[in-house]
Amino acid sequence: MVSLKDLGNRIKEDGVEYIYAMFVEMHGKPCAKLVPVSSLDDLMANGAGFAGFAAGPMGQTPADPDILAIPDPDSYMVLPWQPNVAAMQCDPTVEGDEWPYAPRIILKRALAAAYDQGLVLKVGVEAEYSLVAKNEDGTIRVADERDDSAMPCYDARGLTRMLDHLTTVSKHMDALGWGNYANDHEDANGQFEQNFQYADALITADRLIILRLMMHTLAERQGIYATFMPKPFSDKTGNGLHTHLSLWTADGDEPLFHDEDDPRGLGLSTMAYQFTAGLVEHAAGLVGILCPTVNSYKRMGVGPPDSGATWAPAYAAYGGNNRTQMIRVPEGGRIEVRAMDGAANPYLSFAAQLGCGLAGIAAGLDPGDPNTDNLYEMPEAELAARGIKAMPPTLLHAMENLVTDDVLRTCMGTTPHGDYIDYFAEVKRREFHQWHDIVSQAEVDQYLTLF
Repeated sequence: MVSLKDLGNRIKEDGVEYIYAMFVEMHGKPCAKLVPVSSLDDLMANGAGFAGFAAGPMGQTPADPDILAIPDPDSYMVLPWQPNVAAMQCDPTVEGDEWPYAPRIILKRALAAAYDQGLVLKVGVEAEYSLVAKNEDGTIRVADERDDSAMPCYDARGLTRMLDHLTTVSKHMDALGWGNYANDHEDANGQFEQNFQYADALITADRLIILRLMMHTLAERQGIYATFMPKPFSDKTGNGLHTHLSLWTADGDEPLFHDEDDPRGLGLSTMAYQFTAGLVEHAAGLVGILCPTVNSYKRMGVGPPDSGATWAPAYAAYGGNNRTQMIRVPEGGRIEVRAMDGAANPYLSFAAQLGCGLAGIAAGLDPGDPNTDNLYEMPEAELAARGIKAMPPTLLHAMENLVTDDVLRTCMGTTPHGDYIDYFAEVKRREFHQWHDIVSQAEVDQYLTLF
């Protein structure tokens, strides 16, 4: 834990003049107050005050007391694109108590429960995003007008045209100490991915929030938009947030998911298989946290675009180095959950995956042998015969599954007004119905003169 004195010295050495005191609400929107460093002592002692009702879904009404967001000094980061400003992620409190509606609090409590079992969750993410521009009528287009290939994935020309943006992001990642190790053009026109090293789950979640802020800021300075929206174009591959998970010992930092003698040949330990089985077992409800918007289900389970594949899992299954699965095992010692998309709140998503995985370990579940087939092409009768279940088709279906899952109910915690999972589902059901009540142009085109 960084002391207040050390934090003050570091701020002075870095030449920082202002602090973003930040937290995210349910949707993952970054909320912040800009605090001058002259008020650092007060900020650290008392926090930054917010009207929680105005921030977003935080379990408050206008009649509730303020949220006081207490900065975590371990999360301190100088923002390389604005080096006189630093950010600290905060733990929201109300009247002196941690606020259980806060996503970061939910993850911290889940991690603490795992730590009590001698376990630490480490996470790496692949954050896909699209660079787009707006047309005069409000519709969007790919920002790079030359990025129109039918198969743009890994295209060196697409990388080259966006080199200034990509190298700037890469340098900022390294300045922050994240360890950028790859940058590539992804499967859709205008889509990119820039990878950084895995870390403890809370650190990775904090970094992802800053990454999104960085992308939005850099794109805005170019007059374009960076979006993590799961499916910004109906005819192009969507934006996933593939998540790499592993458990480690709390006392000696020893990996627990690796086994060179794995009889299934994937390099996973019994614990890793049990964790995987827990994720598959609870996938129907879990996906409601990992894919939390109406738009998410337009990314999932759709037919392959011209560029080759959807890359989004349509079924709850696991396999080896097989990208048609919900869970892929790229190498021994870790698993990759491919269901999570760019709209996911990382704090809630990591907590939910941890809870499901630990439930699988506690129950001694076995996921069976890995699937080696292409699930995108497997007939429905064969899927049914193997007991492979489809992902929910809409956000509303996912919420119906979520509220009936006792494991997810437990791991997401309780609030002064009931279980957090019910509050989450209420907000998301309302989101679904607000979308569903709008008559789209596609409906008009299809039905206006059909009857």
